[in-house]
Amino acid sequence: MLKTACINPEIMKTLSLCGHGDKVLITDANYPLDSRSGDASKVYLSLKRGSPTVTEVLTALCGVVNFEKAEVMLPDDGGRPEIFDEFTEKLDGLPLNGMGRFEFYNACCKSEVRLAISTGEQRVYANILLTIGVA
Repeated sequence: MLKTACINPEIMKTLSLCGHGDKVLITDANYPLDSRSGDASKVYLSLKRGSPTVTEVLTALCGVVNFEKAEVMLPDDGGRPEIFDEFTEKLDGLPLNGMGRFEFYNACCKSEVRLAISTGEQRVYANILLTIGVA
C-alpha cells in the first residue's frame, strides 16, 4: 500500500511520468476540463458538490511533488478570491501569477500540462496551474 499523501492510481501514474517544468492543473467544478486542458491526462475526482475541494487536492499533491510556479485565473472585476490566500499558504508562500480567463484557458491547453484534475469545488476562480519543480 502507498503511504504518500496521494493514493489515486491515475494521478500517481501521471505524476511519475512528469519532470521538471511539466504542469498540473487543478480545477473547480465549473471549469470546462474536457475542452480546456489539451491532451493532458484528465481525472474527474468530484464525488459530490463541494467534495473534494481544490485545496484538499493541492495539499495531497504537495506531499508528492515540489512546485516552483503557480498560476491562477483572475476575476474580470479585479477582485481577489479568498481561495488565493489558501493557495499561497498551501504552497509555503509561493507567489501566484495571475492571468485573465482566456489567457489561463490557453495556458492550460499547452503540451506542458500533463495532468488535469477536476474537483467538486464550488468556489469560483478556484483553478490553479502548477509547474513541477526539482525534487
